[in-house]
Amino acid sequence: MYVAVKGGEKAIDHAHYLLAKKRRGSTDIPELEVAQIREQMSLAVARVMTEGSLYDEELAALAIKQSAGDLLEAIFLLRAYRTTLPRFTESVPLQTSEMQMERRISATYKDLPGGQLLGPTFDYTHRLLDFTLLAEGQDLPGQSLEASPAEPCPRVLELLEKEGLMRVEKNTRTPVPDITREPLDFPTNRTQRLQALARGDEGFMMALAYSTQRGYGRNHPFAGEIRIGFTEVWIEPEELDFAVPLGDIEVTECEMVTQFIGSKTEPAQFTRGYGLAFGYNERKAMSMALVDRALCAGELGEEIISPAQQEEFVLMHCDNVEAAGFVSHLKLPHYVDFQSELELIRKMHAQDEQISEEYSIQEKQA
Repeated sequence: MYVAVKGGEKAIDHAHYLLAKKRRGSTDIPELEVAQIREQMSLAVARVMTEGSLYDEELAALAIKQSAGDLLEAIFLLRAYRTTLPRFTESVPLQTSEMQMERRISATYKDLPGGQLLGPTFDYTHRLLDFTLLAEGQDLPGQSLEASPAEPCPRVLELLEKEGLMRVEKNTRTPVPDITREPLDFPTNRTQRLQALARGDEGFMMALAYSTQRGYGRNHPFAGEIRIGFTEVWIEPEELDFAVPLGDIEVTECEMVTQFIGSKTEPAQFTRGYGLAFGYNERKAMSMALVDRALCAGELGEEIISPAQQEEFVLMHCDNVEAAGFVSHLKLPHYVDFQSELELIRKMHAQDEQISEEYSIQEKQA
């Protein structure tokens, strides 16, 4: 039987107090400020903005503080706030080719126009704990950076396109559906998939991307180009006949080069996977690009046999807010459901005991 929980309001108030106490920690230590999180935990802020689908560093930092560092909870908070915001226009597609880059690398060409730009990266660190960070008031290392003149950085994949070696993406210029306002319907198109992947959980995406490299997706990828930097956002107000800039945002863009395709009518060409994320979010953009390419299997005439190639499986399970909610709902009362199953199991046990007794009586009579 379902029994109503008594004293629930008081218990919930106490739970809120204990959560605030857990978040604050020891009062002997200065409280962590939102500005500190924004400036010193920028990678966490980038993930929350990307999967929360709202570019606002301060709000993302606030969500991280409020959630005591639980990034999934922070993403949930940011998305919930996003639903309260008015929508007054749409931005013009970002021109990432004009990005002010702080990092740009390619694994396909050693020497390329504009050069390789390593920028801030963990790639060349030793992955050893730096105990000097335990000391208070650590400043940046005393090293001056040499300024070099900016050079044009054409897209690496455009170089392959000019040779006819890269499959050219067709720009249909059709309206892009907004999956936050129009639910996904299957089969989807690529614009819907890219939106879902951008909001998808980084860990889930990385696992799927890893699976494609281990043979579950027929992918043999190369990092064609990874760009991280600032790009302008433009809008076209209805009352104006021209676009106006809103400001710069930091984004991470990745284009993966994958295996050949070809037929009797088409020459063999490389194909691409694409990923874009807010902030410095390299791992997410790379994983997204690999999964995007895997989901293009049907459009490229490839056999769909692996999990990462099945759009319904990927898109219906990549959203961490939905996944966390469904897992967490198991904490809610399920007394009636469990009691019904408990009674069923007891009846089955009773039937088994009765059958066993009848069988033993028959054996004795025999």
